[in-house]
Amino acid sequence: MSGVPITHEEAQREFQQTLSGFSAKDKPEYEDYSHCIHCGLCLNQCPTYRLWGNEADSPRGRIRQMLLVDQGRLELGESFVTHIDRCLDCRACETACPAGVQYGKLVEMARAQIEQKYKRPFVSRVLRDFVYRRFLPYPGRIAAAARLLRFYEKSGLRAIARGTGILHLFGMQERERLMPRIDSKFFFGELGKTFPANGTRRARVAFFGGCIAQVMFSELNRATVRVLQANGCEVVVPAGQTCCGALAAHAGIRDVARDLARANLSAFLSEDFDAIITNSAGCGSTLKEYTHLFPSGDVLREPAEKFERKMRDVTEFLADLGLSAPLRQTPLRVTYQDSCHLVHGQKVREAPRKLIRAVPGVELVEMPLSDICCGAAGVYNITETEASLDLLERKMDSVEQTKAQAIVTANPGCIIQLRAGAAARGTGQEVLHVVELLDRASTPA
Repeated sequence: MSGVPITHEEAQREFQQTLSGFSAKDKPEYEDYSHCIHCGLCLNQCPTYRLWGNEADSPRGRIRQMLLVDQGRLELGESFVTHIDRCLDCRACETACPAGVQYGKLVEMARAQIEQKYKRPFVSRVLRDFVYRRFLPYPGRIAAAARLLRFYEKSGLRAIARGTGILHLFGMQERERLMPRIDSKFFFGELGKTFPANGTRRARVAFFGGCIAQVMFSELNRATVRVLQANGCEVVVPAGQTCCGALAAHAGIRDVARDLARANLSAFLSEDFDAIITNSAGCGSTLKEYTHLFPSGDVLREPAEKFERKMRDVTEFLADLGLSAPLRQTPLRVTYQDSCHLVHGQKVREAPRKLIRAVPGVELVEMPLSDICCGAAGVYNITETEASLDLLERKMDSVEQTKAQAIVTANPGCIIQLRAGAAARGTGQEVLHVVELLDRASTPA
């Protein structure tokens, strides 16, 4: 790949010459990638560039490759796919960008283009088809798989697999270490229920429970409902909700993401709510961008816009609403890890910190580089495990400097990753969601 950027005029002229031959439905568009001015301010904010120092694995380098592929000057082949796949889609570059480049949108479109134009290896195709098309959209299948994994945990098979070295033989040792425990009582049982506000009702909200979170973070979901209730919210958990579509959208499988969005629009817009709440920064970032899935003129464009206006991260919503529930003294030294899709995707930085500081007795100590990705990034810790663990090592170095007793964050994926980091280091640190900290402080001693 050439390291010399072409001018805006050259790019526009060459783009127009090659546009007529392109047939992909979803792909990076000139009007989006042409905003990049190649200034390089994104480089130091990009986790993969910080790891490898490779221009092709930086935001501007990837945008340059998208442009060249779009113009037919670079093959949409293994090299391009590798560099796009290595991106965490953390969107830290968006925060740093002075030109307002929507990089998250660009990388998702590039992956959609890959999905249509590039034939991945057979095993990869089978796994992707299973995970994104035959598993995540089906709550019953998620519950069934969770029960099998719980049996694996409780029966002693997990200890045997670890002890015999079979996981290492199949290259699964590190991935298995990152797998969280399965809940004993899934959150699926709460779907369709309404939870009354404690005291005077201040708001009526709908709660989005997620997909994998319903079997691995059920208690986090219940804590979220309790904290909302405690602060005067009536909480409805719509029965028809499904996976948000974030993982499918990030992988470029946009037809699945659109189908999931349609189901959620139907489930959440059938009643009137003051807000739609999620406790997952990753889910929230996609839920707030459903209009990206439906172009102007699509019949669902207007419902998607309405949905986006209602969508709030739980920390954002509670910080704006104001805490009304009394909080007890909770002596604890904590540090906060910014969830990428909250701080960079949704531009919510201060709200979680405001809530943490509201808890009496809690000392918040900022860690260095708190808004650099911990390496979780959806399924990145599974698909790019080595890079993910390298990023986690750096993150735990930052955590260590704070001498914190607990690490607080705002996304289930970050919680999984940081718990693995704390376990690997043997620090004994708790890893909590912001609402879990609030829930603990709300519980009578």
